[in-house]
Amino acid sequence: MFIQTEPTPNPETLKFLPGREVLASGVVDCPDVESAEARSPLAAAIFGVEGVMRVFLGSDFITVTKSADLDWPHVKPFVLGAIMEHFVSNRPVLAGAPPAEADDAGIVYEGEAAEIVEQIKDLIETRVRPAVANDGGDISFHSWEHDNGIVKLNMRGACAGCPSSTLTLKQGIENLLRHYVPEVNAVEQVM
Repeated sequence: MFIQTEPTPNPETLKFLPGREVLASGVVDCPDVESAEARSPLAAAIFGVEGVMRVFLGSDFITVTKSADLDWPHVKPFVLGAIMEHFVSNRPVLAGAPPAEADDAGIVYEGEAAEIVEQIKDLIETRVRPAVANDGGDISFHSWEHDNGIVKLNMRGACAGCPSSTLTLKQGIENLLRHYVPEVNAVEQVM
């Protein structure tokens, strides 16, 4: 099994491409070992490597964030080994059912707000998420403050904690959304 790696805009995060499907649908973000143990044997195995701080699973990639005090040359071989051992032994990627795709804050939008939210979600789904996935991350809609024109987004994977995430939000996503949806005044990250 050959596993490729790619850098991401976040220097503490690498994207691992095992050359096979990781998840059939959705994404899994494991910000700590407890969430990994509950959701994914693969993520739990990767957390067994010293210095691993976060694991994010996408359709055909795994992004791993390490602690800042360790260098990739010391961590990467062990992460590669954990991924390879997991896939070669044919263990399941997920513990239980596939993850439900997190949608938003559970807010019901009506009238003009509902139309705007639909436009925003469509733009995020078709233009933003595919580009961000190339960098090993994911961005999803969280909520819309109609009175203020503020879009709130969840950032996961390589995007979480990335030094360029503010630049991505403000110069990339905010400009895109403001261009297509004039009611948008700002974009903010939900922590």
